[in-house]
Amino acid sequence: MSEQYSEMDAVGAAQQPEDGLVPDDATRQLAERTEDLQRVTAEYANYRRRVERDRSLVVDQAAERFAGQLFPIVDDIERARDHGDLTGAFKGVADRVLGLLDGLGVSSFGQAGDPFDPALHEAVLHDTSPDVSVPTATTVLRPGFRRGDRVLRTAMVGVSDPENPAPAAATADPAAPQGNGVVDGEVADAAAEAPAGDPSPSSGPAAG
Repeated sequence: MSEQYSEMDAVGAAQQPEDGLVPDDATRQLAERTEDLQRVTAEYANYRRRVERDRSLVVDQAAERFAGQLFPIVDDIERARDHGDLTGAFKGVADRVLGLLDGLGVSSFGQAGDPFDPALHEAVLHDTSPDVSVPTATTVLRPGFRRGDRVLRTAMVGVSDPENPAPAAATADPAAPQGNGVVDGEVADAAAEAPAGDPSPSSGPAAG
């Protein structure tokens, strides 16, 4: 029995150092698990952001594709409006189609008199006019459409350029004389023409 107790005591003594390391090991494992949890949480947050971004992109692309299919119908509606044929049941259908575009956040642009912008307008006609001072869309052949800041279709326009564009501002000639008046091409310099020793007219008589 004494030998058995001695062996058990020896085993217990050998295990005591290991038992003393248990708190440190638990702390290390807790720190590792906490780090893993934080990493998984960050990855999940990034995943959710990517999913939301991709979902928004898919929705925007679908809305723009659908709107693009409606543009030819809207062109027909506008032509019918110009000819006075937008009446009766056809007008009700046209209003519903235009309401679909409004629901998608799509708006039209392009009015006669707008300054020409190559990012918004497609110029198919050019002429000159004395009534404009900058290139101007004077004729709208087809309206443009945009959704927010994104242009879905440019407006097809006729552009009028200024008939007499403003001349460039004249620049000063660095070789021109400075400080002297010029009369009929001659430099008028009263000081240079006055004879030497002639007293100035403004000076009074010499003190006697």
